[in-house]
Amino acid sequence: MKNPVCWVVLTGISIAFIQQGLPVRSQGESQSDNKQMENITIRQGETLFLSCSQGDFVTHTAWLNRSSILYAGEDKWSVDPRVSLVTLNQDEFTIKIEDVDLTDEGLYICAVQTSSRPRTTSVHVIVQVPPKIVNLSKDLVVNEGSNVTLMCLANGKPEPAIVWRIISPSDESLSSDNEVLEIPFISRYRAGVYECTAANDIAVDTQTVELTVNFPPSIADGRDVGVTLGQRGVLLCEADAVPEADFEWYRDDRRIFNGFDGIEIENDGAVSKLTFFNVSEADYGNYSCVAVNKLGSANTSIVLYEIIEPTSSTLLQVETASVLEMTSSNLEHTAFENNDFLEGPGAVQDGNSGTSTVFTPTCLLLIVLLHLLLKF
Repeated sequence: MKNPVCWVVLTGISIAFIQQGLPVRSQGESQSDNKQMENITIRQGETLFLSCSQGDFVTHTAWLNRSSILYAGEDKWSVDPRVSLVTLNQDEFTIKIEDVDLTDEGLYICAVQTSSRPRTTSVHVIVQVPPKIVNLSKDLVVNEGSNVTLMCLANGKPEPAIVWRIISPSDESLSSDNEVLEIPFISRYRAGVYECTAANDIAVDTQTVELTVNFPPSIADGRDVGVTLGQRGVLLCEADAVPEADFEWYRDDRRIFNGFDGIEIENDGAVSKLTFFNVSEADYGNYSCVAVNKLGSANTSIVLYEIIEPTSSTLLQVETASVLEMTSSNLEHTAFENNDFLEGPGAVQDGNSGTSTVFTPTCLLLIVLLHLLLKF
C-alpha cells in the first residue's frame, strides 16, 4: 500500500494543477476526472455538510480546503474543533463544519484515489453574513441652527443597504438611503429619535440615535385673571425651551419669591404657577413672568384684576328697573295700536306747539280702558 502522507501531498499538488487548468496524468498516463459541483450557499453560524461519492476500488480519500488538508481518510489533519468526520465508506465520504464563519468561504475539494486513476470533486462554498451595524453616531446634544451629521456603518454579505429615518416624531420627509445623514441648520422640530436600518437578503439590524436640540425659551402670551376680593387667584406662565427654563416672577420691578406675602410659586416642567390664597386690594396689578435658560430668555405680562360681586340691594335695583322698562314698553305698544283714538276729537293738544300731550303711564291705561268700553 502506498504511504498515505505521500499520497495526500501528491494529491494536493495534482489539485493545485487542476485549479490552474493544467492537465494532470496519473498512473498509466490516464487523465484524472475533475467534477465541479454547484455552489453551496450557507448562512453564518449554520452547519456545513460536504459529501462526495466514493465508488468501487477506492484506495485513498481526502477533503481539502484551499489545498489545506482537512481529512485524509479517517485521519483528521485539521486542528479546527468545528471540523469532524460524518461518514466514510465505499459509497460516501462526508465531513461537517459547525458554526460556519466568513473565513470558511472558498473552494473545497474531495480527492479520491482509485486503483486506476485519481478523481476530484470540487465545490465552492459561499457564506452569507447577516448585517451588523458596527459604527453608529452616539446620542447628540446640539444647539438650534447647528449642522448635524449622523453616521451608520454596517458589515454583512451581501453588502447591506443603509436607511436613515426619524421615528419620533414621525416625519417621512426626513430620510436618507446613505450611510451618512446630513441635517443643515437644524431646528427644534428636528429633535427626536433617529433610526438606522441595515438590511440584506439574510436579516435586518436596527439601532437608534437620540438627537436633542437646545433652543432659547419661547413663552405663551399671558392671560389676565379676574378674582374677587378675598378669594384664591392663580396666574399661569408656560414656556417652551430646551433645556427647561427657570421661571422668575416680578411685580413692577420687584422680584417675587416663594412664600412672599402669602404667595406660592410652583414650577412643573414647562409651566409656572403663581398662587394667591387670599387676594387683597394690594395684590391687584400687573405681573411679569420671565423664562430663562442658558441660551436666552422670554417674558410676558399678566394682569390680576378685581371682580366685584353684586349685593342684594344692587340686585333689587336691577330687577325693579327691568320691570319698569318692560311695563313702559308694553304701554307704549298699546298706545301706538290705538293711535287713531288719541288723534281724534278727544285728544289733548298743547296750544303752543300743536302736539299731543305725553301722558303718564296711569293716564294712558285709563284712556285705553275707556276706549274699549265705548266700543261696546
